[in-house]
Amino acid sequence: MTDFFDETPPEEDIPSREEVEAPIQVIPGKLEYVKDGDEVPLEPQGPPEQSPFDLPGDWYVIHSYSGYEKKVKSNLESRMSSMQVEDRIHQIFIPMEDVTEIKNGKRVVSQKKVFPGYILVRADLDDLTWDVVRHTPGVTGFVGMGSKPTPLSRKEVESILNFSVEPMDLQRKSRPTLEYQVGDPVTVKDGAFEGLTGMISEINEDHLKLKVLVNIFGRETPVELEFAQVAKV
Repeated sequence: MTDFFDETPPEEDIPSREEVEAPIQVIPGKLEYVKDGDEVPLEPQGPPEQSPFDLPGDWYVIHSYSGYEKKVKSNLESRMSSMQVEDRIHQIFIPMEDVTEIKNGKRVVSQKKVFPGYILVRADLDDLTWDVVRHTPGVTGFVGMGSKPTPLSRKEVESILNFSVEPMDLQRKSRPTLEYQVGDPVTVKDGAFEGLTGMISEINEDHLKLKVLVNIFGRETPVELEFAQVAKV
C-alpha cells in the first residue's frame, strides 16, 4: 500500500555522494553554487579609464582676459576651422566647478571658473598651430618659459582635469570668529586649490569669504575662498 505521506524522493532525484560533497564556490556579485570543475563565466570588465594626459597632443595653458574665457574659446574654434587645423588642435577646455550659494533665501547651484583668465588647450603644437592660438582675439599669451610655451606635466594634467569638488553648502556653515587679516599667509585645505599657499588680499566678513593670491602657472592669481577653506600658515 502506498504511503501518501512518504516524502522519500525517487531514486533518480537523489544526488550522488560526490555531488553532495562538492566544494561550494561563491561568485562575486552572484549567489550561486557551482560544483568543482564546472566552468564559471567571468563578468566582462571594461577597459581602464584613459588618463587625459595620454590623449593625442600635449596640454598647454593660455592666458585670456578674465571673464572672456568662453568668448576666447569660441574665437579659437572659429580660427581652427578657417585655418583647417582641427586635426592638430584637439580640445579647448575651461575648468569649471559647481558652487552652491544662497540667493534670495533659495539654494542655487551655479558654475564658476576654477582658474579665471586661463584656458587649457590640447594640441600638437607647431609653428602653424601656435600662430593660430596666440593670434586668437582675447588670447594674451601662453604659460611657459621664454619664447616657447611649456606643456603641462602628467601630474598637473591629471590634477586639473580629474579634481572633484563638493558643492559648498553656505547654509549649514556656522559663522566663524574673524581671525584673519589682510597680508596673512594661509594654506588652502579644501576645494580645487587644496595644498596651495598664498596671501590674503581681501576679506569679506559679511559673506565669510576671502580673496587669496595664489601662484597658479607661475602667476599670482586672486582666488575667492570661504573662511573654512583656509588655515593660517
